[in-house]
Amino acid sequence: MRRATAPGVGPREHEKMQPRKHEDTKKNNTMATLDDLRKDIDRVDEVLVRLLNERARCVCEIGRLKKSQGLDVYQPDREKHVLDHVRGIAAEGPLGPEVVARLFERIIDEARRLERRVVHDEG
Repeated sequence: MRRATAPGVGPREHEKMQPRKHEDTKKNNTMATLDDLRKDIDRVDEVLVRLLNERARCVCEIGRLKKSQGLDVYQPDREKHVLDHVRGIAAEGPLGPEVVARLFERIIDEARRLERRVVHDEG
């Protein structure tokens, strides 16, 4: 079964996020070295930064729309929905729902700050 990727994550970025199997020439089995794993983390970090910037571009656009419609930046119901959503996704991995929720709380805080800047600084 093929797994769907996140919006904006093309096949190349999705492939970069997949863990790689590393050949250990001494033992002739798959065993990653510390350097190999760090390179994998670097690749994942690059994709994460691209995705965070893509998310930030969406946030800026939302800020412009909220400004034009006279809506408040702070939307607690939406933030709760986002946190509930990522908690559900987190069940698929080792971090766990509460860790992922804490990370997203920080992402949301920064997004709200960016949105306020868009709403108040753009003429």
